Amino acid sequence: MSGRAQLMWDEAVTGYDFGPGHPMDPVRLALTMRLVEAFGLDKAVRVVAAPPAGESTLRLVHREDYIEAVRSASADPGAVPHADPAAFLPYGIGTTDVPAFAGMHEASALIVGQSVAAAEAVWSREAVHAVNFAGGLHHAMPGAASGFCVYNDAALAVARLLELGAERVAYVDVDVHHGDGVQAAFWEDPRVLTISLHEHPRTLFPQTGWPEETGAPGAEGSAVNVALPAGTGDAGWLRAFHAVVPELLAAFRPQVVVSQHGADTHFDDPLAHLAVSLDAQRMAAEACHALAHEHAGGRWVALGGGGYAVAEVVPRSWTHLVGIAAGRPVDPEAMVPEEWRGEVFRRTRELGPLRMTDGLEPVWRDFGEGGYDPADRVDQAVLAVRRAVFPAHGLLP
Repeated sequence: MSGRAQLMWDEAVTGYDFGPGHPMDPVRLALTMRLVEAFGLDKAVRVVAAPPAGESTLRLVHREDYIEAVRSASADPGAVPHADPAAFLPYGIGTTDVPAFAGMHEASALIVGQSVAAAEAVWSREAVHAVNFAGGLHHAMPGAASGFCVYNDAALAVARLLELGAERVAYVDVDVHHGDGVQAAFWEDPRVLTISLHEHPRTLFPQTGWPEETGAPGAEGSAVNVALPAGTGDAGWLRAFHAVVPELLAAFRPQVVVSQHGADTHFDDPLAHLAVSLDAQRMAAEACHALAHEHAGGRWVALGGGGYAVAEVVPRSWTHLVGIAAGRPVDPEAMVPEEWRGEVFRRTRELGPLRMTDGLEPVWRDFGEGGYDPADRVDQAVLAVRRAVFPAHGLLP
C-alpha cells in the first residue's frame, strides 16, 4: 500500500554497539521500538526493513579508503589497538568515541540502508513520510568516523535524493550537537540547505557550527548555524527555531525536508548542557512535519540522532516522532503502558517514566512580533545567524 507513513526497522540495527559503558547504548533503539509497539503505532505505519547499503551507495559521501578501513576494523577489531597508528587513527577508528567492534561495517551499513530507503520511499511517493530513528549519525565525515558515528546516514539519504533528481533538499538538525558531517558533505553544494540548531561550540563537541560558517563560495547561505548558549530552555530553543527555520524554508522552497531529531537537548541528558523538555522536542517535530507539508509537498524524512538518557527520554521522544509521522500523535498526557515500563526495568534496572510528557506546556515569544532584546543571549544568537545568512536568501536579517 502506498501513501502511508513508513517506519524503517530491523532489529539488527541494535548491533550498532560500541560495548559496555559507551553512551551510545543500543538499548535506546530497542526500547523505542517496544514503546512504538505498545502504543500500536506499528499498525498505523508500514514497517519496512531495508537491506544494508552497498559500497556504491556509501561512496556517495564516503571515501573508498575510509570504507576499506571500516571493513578491516570490523573484521578484526581486536587488532585495532595493536595496529600501526596510521592504519586506523587517521580514520577516527579505535578512539574512545568510536572503538572498533565486530560487525561494525555491517551494522553501520544497515542503518544507512534504512535512511536511504526512507528517502527513496518519500521521493517516489511510496510513502508520505518515513522515519528511521536508528539513523541521524550526523558526525561521520567523508573520510573519518567521529562522535559515535561511523557512516553518515543523514548525508547519504540527502545524497541519494540528489542522485534521484531532487534539486533542493533542506536538512534541519535539532540535535544538541552541531551537524558537522552533513554540513561538510554539502559545503560546496547550493542544492542542499543545512540548518543546525545546537549548543554553542564554545561549550560542546564538535566545537564547530559558528554562525559565520555559511557555505563555500558559490554556495553562500547554504549552511546555517544557530549556536545557542548553554542552559537554553524551551522558550529560547523554540524561539530560535521559529525565528530561523520557517523563513529560510519558505525562501529555499525544498522538494524534500530531511530532519534529524537528536533527543540530547533534554535537560536530563548527561552529555550536554541545554534544558529542553520532551514537550518542546515534540513541538519541534510537529513543526518539521508542518513545514514539510507547507514547503515540500509533504515529503519528510525524519531521523533520530543523539540522546543518552536511554530509558527516560529517548524512547518517548522518538515515539512521539513516529506518531506525528503516522498521523496518530500520542497524547502527551497518555500514561506509559505498564508492560513497557516492565521492559525498561528488565533491560536497564531503571524505573521507566509514567507519562508521555514532562508536564510542561512550552511557550515562546515570536521573534517577528516581539522584537529583539539585545541583552538576551538567545536573541544575540538568532540575530547573528540571520545577519550571516538571510541576505543570501533575499531576506531581511
